[in-house]
Amino acid sequence: MVQANRVNNMGKIIAVASGKGGTGKTTSVAALSSCLATLGYRTLAVDFDAGLKSLDFALCMTDYAISDYMDVLKGIYSLENAIHEHQKIPNLFFLAAPNTSMFDTAPVELDALHEMYDRIRNSFDYCLIDAPAGIGEGFRLAHNGADMSVLVTNGELPAMRNAQRAAGIIRSMGVEEVRLLVNRVSPSDYKKLHSTIDDVIDAVGARLIGMIREDKSIMLALHDNIPLILYKKRLAAYDFLDAARRIRGEDIPIRKI
Repeated sequence: MVQANRVNNMGKIIAVASGKGGTGKTTSVAALSSCLATLGYRTLAVDFDAGLKSLDFALCMTDYAISDYMDVLKGIYSLENAIHEHQKIPNLFFLAAPNTSMFDTAPVELDALHEMYDRIRNSFDYCLIDAPAGIGEGFRLAHNGADMSVLVTNGELPAMRNAQRAAGIIRSMGVEEVRLLVNRVSPSDYKKLHSTIDDVIDAVGARLIGMIREDKSIMLALHDNIPLILYKKRLAAYDFLDAARRIRGEDIPIRKI
């Protein structure tokens, strides 16, 4: 894949969030990051879920979760020395979260955070932040200075309600571009619930950026320690690829699932 042209372009910081846990947010961060990298864009995936980090598993990079973003914020490591490149996916890089919650030690200085974001924008086309689930302090910190937010939800009523609340908070923080990724779409389940994707969109109040079908390959790829985009059977990977292209601004029709 030819490296995308970055001339006169600053990178984009995208916070990926969910109103509640269990929606597949971290898996979505790993898949979208992998797809953007495969499309030729220099992409950084950052695990912001301090203490409960799991993005390294989703990326199949557990051996590279050594230095973390707190080391960068504190000036212990430079951004360049703290990140690690994926061994199998060119253009994909990873920055881990600390083992303990950032709030158990010292508060994060917003100036340091914004400085790190600026350095990321100068070095990468895209940066996807895996924000902690819920709407707590870590969620708000991840969105502080972000250029865009992607909310991951499913068709369950609690997930939709919490995603709606999260969308309101994100907009109140000044993030104008809020998009919706509906995960684990099973037509039979929606039929039983007498619900549609349009109902999810209306409930959350955000523009749809992608629908990801229910696919057991996601679980199997993780178990086999293989990135989803490289897995042998990966129907959901095509859905993530379409969503990644929409993040790029391409006019890609929504696939019927």
